[in-house]
Amino acid sequence: MSNKKSRTGAIRKKGLGKAVGSGGQGRQALEGRGPTPRAEDREYHAAYKAKKARERFVAAKERHAARTGQSTDRGRSSGGPRKKDESELVTGRNAVVEALRARIPASTLYIASKVEMDDRMREILRLATNRNVPVLEVMRQELDRMTERDTVHQGVVLKVPPMEYAHPMEMLDQIIDRGDTPLIVALDGVTDPRNLGAIIRSVGAFGGQGVVVPQRRSAGLNSAAWKTSAGAAARIPVAMASNLTQTIKEFKKQGVFIVGLDGDGDVMLPGLELADRPLMIVIGSEGKGLSRLVTETCDAIVSIPIHEVTESLNAGIAASVALYEVSRLRGAAAAAADVD
Repeated sequence: MSNKKSRTGAIRKKGLGKAVGSGGQGRQALEGRGPTPRAEDREYHAAYKAKKARERFVAAKERHAARTGQSTDRGRSSGGPRKKDESELVTGRNAVVEALRARIPASTLYIASKVEMDDRMREILRLATNRNVPVLEVMRQELDRMTERDTVHQGVVLKVPPMEYAHPMEMLDQIIDRGDTPLIVALDGVTDPRNLGAIIRSVGAFGGQGVVVPQRRSAGLNSAAWKTSAGAAARIPVAMASNLTQTIKEFKKQGVFIVGLDGDGDVMLPGLELADRPLMIVIGSEGKGLSRLVTETCDAIVSIPIHEVTESLNAGIAASVALYEVSRLRGAAAAAADVD
């Protein structure tokens, strides 16, 4: 057997330094540079600016807490999980001023730094100060982060507790106790909160007293609905029905006529004979319309005449047209009764 040491290349040569190879060259090239800085530690990076904005926001909260004696998030005990903040954000100057006028409970008012002052902003600050609502001045980017991407906050955000929905039958009893002729809108499958907000606004504009939404498959009163309602959500009660069809039947037992809006209705809206009666108008979604069970429960299916080039109206517009016509007919009936 041959000796391995006698073979050429079997003995490691000394004094050649590090082994030459692609791996060694790569390690040698990176030597002394250290780890790559995180994005939020690089001053030119957007993450760095976002981190600084968060730090300014936390500092503003701590300054406010020092003035008011309130505790901050940093002062909380870390024992146990934190509860999810279920508060709603009311955005936009009209919606915020209406919420403050209606004395909706509010925890914090956020104002953008260097925001343009107008009559509404001055009233917002005055109302918040009079009610001892904490006011925080934050960067506009922080308001952008707090609100939804497509929300226009106009430099002001009001934080309010989660919306408390009314009970449908209690809402009806209150309307009757006031001596009003009920005019209520119910939504069947309307999932866009902006449509809900527009309908609430129309209910308030044309003499309605409330809105009923189903518990499932329906838009809720979130910041988008508040914004679109232009503050009407602070004045018009919204009731939640666990079962819309059953709630409609209960309303019928109380003498309320149920009118469903549908393009194929057999009754035309203009001159609606039921307009002066206690009335619930049921609005379906733009795509599917009214559900089968709700359609079968209605006293009448009413159609809005529209030009043939338009297939249908969205829920918000349909509700506005129907409410206007009912309001017009009721006004005409009242004027005729005064003449007699």
